[in-house]
Amino acid sequence: MNLHSNASDQVEGSPWDNKGLLQSQELYRYVLETSVYPREPEPLKEIRAITANLPDFYMGTTPDSGQLIAMLLNLLNAKNTIELGVFTGYSLLLTALTIPDDGKILAIDSNLESYELGLPVIRKAGVEHKINFKHSPALPVLDKLLEDDKNRGSFDFAFVDADKTNYGNYHERLMKLMKIGGLIVYDNTLWYGTLAMPEESVHKLMRSERSYLLEFNKFLAADTRIQISQVSLGDGMTICRRLF
Repeated sequence: MNLHSNASDQVEGSPWDNKGLLQSQELYRYVLETSVYPREPEPLKEIRAITANLPDFYMGTTPDSGQLIAMLLNLLNAKNTIELGVFTGYSLLLTALTIPDDGKILAIDSNLESYELGLPVIRKAGVEHKINFKHSPALPVLDKLLEDDKNRGSFDFAFVDADKTNYGNYHERLMKLMKIGGLIVYDNTLWYGTLAMPEESVHKLMRSERSYLLEFNKFLAADTRIQISQVSLGDGMTICRRLF
């Protein structure tokens, strides 16, 4: 399975070409082929293959990141989860395969077309009943949830891979929805390694999100309500555990 897109209209030299942060592609391939691909369920391989042929393939969750998410879900015994940003559904399907049969995922994305690309695989895997998909921007759905007090502190886990400029807004709402001890995982928090580069060295397509993520990372580091761990899988994930 290719690590990168097969899309015919991929622009050579695009800043999105290489999502992994490992400097050696050979080492990254070794990790994938030794520890990740042999344990990756077949339905996830199918969605990964579908995603690889899209022009915006880079928006998909990397399989090594997915492997960690599955472990976190198992360690939490998570049953009630939220996903902001679904795309073709790799991380969504992974969560649905991991949580118990009576578990639920509130999945929110404003792009229905991408979700429907992976939906046949989700249905074939027999886990669609766990998914409540909302075709909407995320903030109105989160605000609606918070209007009902029973939703506060009711979720075990959240995975956020949506518009980076709203990460701070999502965080405040998710902190109210998560149980104490629950986890929020933010994707892309090292932004292809560009956060440590001088701005003039960063491709212009990546600068806006880079600026927001620099501030967001500082905010998370100073947030005493959470325990954090920033890991260099994919292009960076930050795991936040709600302390109080």
